[in-house]
Formats: sequence, C-alpha cells, structure tokens
Amino acid sequence: MNKTRLISTLIASAACATLASAAEDGWVKLFNGKNLDGWEQHSGKAEYRVEDGCVVGKTVANTGNSFLCTKRKFGDFIFEFEFKVATNMNSGVQFRSEAFDKETELTINGKAKKIPADRIHGYQYEIDPSARAFSAGVYDEARRGWLADLKENEAARKAFKQGEWNKGRIECRGDSIKTWINGVPAADFKDSLTPCGVFGLQVHGIGKKGVPGNEVRWRNIRIKELK
Repeated sequence: MNKTRLISTLIASAACATLASAAEDGWVKLFNGKNLDGWEQHSGKAEYRVEDGCVVGKTVANTGNSFLCTKRKFGDFIFEFEFKVATNMNSGVQFRSEAFDKETELTINGKAKKIPADRIHGYQYEIDPSARAFSAGVYDEARRGWLADLKENEAARKAFKQGEWNKGRIECRGDSIKTWINGVPAADFKDSLTPCGVFGLQVHGIGKKGVPGNEVRWRNIRIKELK
C-alpha cells in the first residue's frame, strides 16, 4: 500500500470511529444548522430563519405566541440546547407539548379549558432576561401557568448570562422533570399531565405596543432519548 493510500485509509478509519462513537453515546442533533428540515411553525406569525448555524426567532407585531416545533414527538429524554436572547423580550423552549387540529376542551384540575386550534400548549423551559430572572423555570403554556418558578432558587437565577450564550438542559423520566441552566440545577418536580410531545422554540407575542425585530437565537440543539 502506498503512502497516499495509507493516509486516506487512516483518515477514513478515524472518521468512521468518530461516527460510531457519536452513535454509541446516543446523542442526536435535532437541528442540522443549515435549514429547518424536521421543524414546522404553529400558533403565531413570528419570523424564523437560519443564520450562522443558529435558529433565529424575531418578534412581529400583532401576533400571538409563536412556536417552531419538531415534527416528531418525544417522551423520556435528555435535551440540551444553547440560547442567546435580547434583553427586552421573552422566550422559551416547549417540551412534551401538543397542538390540536381543532378547538378542544380539556378538563384540568376539575376546570374546563378551551384550547384553540393549532395552539401549542404544554411544558415550557422559560427564557427570561428580565430582572425576575426565571430562565430554566417551568411554565405550563396555555394551561396551568407556573409549575416551578425560581423564587426560591437564587443560584439558578444568578446563573443566567445576560447578552451571552447560555446552555439549557431538560431531563424527563416518567413523571420526573428537571432543568438546568449553565450547569446549575433549576426546576425539579413531578408531573404526569403530558407524557409525550413536541419541542418548540417560542417567540413571545408582543401585542401592539411591543418592539418588533427583537431576536432570540438557539444552537447546538440535541437529544438523547431514554428507554
């Protein structure tokens, strides 16, 4: 075997070893960094695009909360992502969430709740750059409200980095739901209302008085499904 062929073989072997390692550790990218294949928009009309390997969501006037969602549903998993958000906007990442084809009435905690057609609802990892600093708390979007805020978790509130990239982590195992922000534990509680659903990248509605054009970015979106 000549030297050139030997080098090519070694490079190919190394690449195969890397791919095998990636497959064995169980992590799968949900965003390819190039386009929005595997994703679809629901609920509102905020603008989404791909730029510099990131999903970018931009606020738009006169529309409700918008969600760019996976087409697939997921149950038990470890989910990681990075985000950077404008200081004067609100956002979040939905998980185990749903949307109905037509208006549907649910009974939650003994109370009737109407969910409009195509309205994303379910668990949300909060992205909150305000002084409240509830990023990584869990909000039940369009259903019950806060399930785990960070009022009693000062370490998690301080972990958020204003104007910088932050790393989020969500773990769902059965009824156990846990979140982290930049490696700091945030929410930790049990809830079994929705065992499976989509992920969604939220751009919060700004109404008529909000400022259009604010942006939130996500990158390195990956999942390890648990069996």
